[in-house]
Amino acid sequence: MRYYPIYLDMRGRNALVVGGGAVGSRKAQTLLRAGARVTVVSPQVTAAIRSLAGSEELTWHERPYRASDMEAMFLVFSATDDPDLNHRIEADATRHHVLCNFADAPDRGHFILPSIVARGDLLVSISTSGKSPAVARRLRQELEAYFGEEYGPFLQLMGAIREQLLARAHAPEDHRQVFDRLIDEGLLALVKAGDHEGVDTLLQSVLGDDFDAEHLMVR
Repeated sequence: MRYYPIYLDMRGRNALVVGGGAVGSRKAQTLLRAGARVTVVSPQVTAAIRSLAGSEELTWHERPYRASDMEAMFLVFSATDDPDLNHRIEADATRHHVLCNFADAPDRGHFILPSIVARGDLLVSISTSGKSPAVARRLRQELEAYFGEEYGPFLQLMGAIREQLLARAHAPEDHRQVFDRLIDEGLLALVKAGDHEGVDTLLQSVLGDDFDAEHLMVR
């Protein structure tokens, strides 16, 4: 196994994107959704980056890359098609001990990005270790069909239940039995169907009369 799978907490961390085209724009927007503080360095950028520039989350430097741009960065993404520039970025990242990814040459970087299915807090990652992006794309499409949008609110509800149980000093070792019952007795299907009354009936059957989805979700 060449790659070590990991999910990084990017909230509040600095990320550099060199290149402001379509690829760089996608990288920047994904980083923003993960809570990163993003700096884009490029003489030209897409309309999407331009609209975000100057916000608290994204800074755009309208110029070529400089070695000093690497300072204080946690991650860097090179989204350029200039081999010489990519070589400089790789050398600078290595010198600053910054993890680096190359959009067009993943074998040169320190990590690769998986194909992702996102449903709220549910993240399903698919990687072929760079062997076949086509296979990764096909698997992603199949998983997107399997994991519907209902998984977002379902996980949000499950998380709210967990927080409430912990607040009540409910023994963590008992959580598995509770959540297994909720899953086995069809909570996901009720959420998918939008059956709010059915959701509350199940919650109260498993957890007690003082549990209902509306109040759980606003806490």
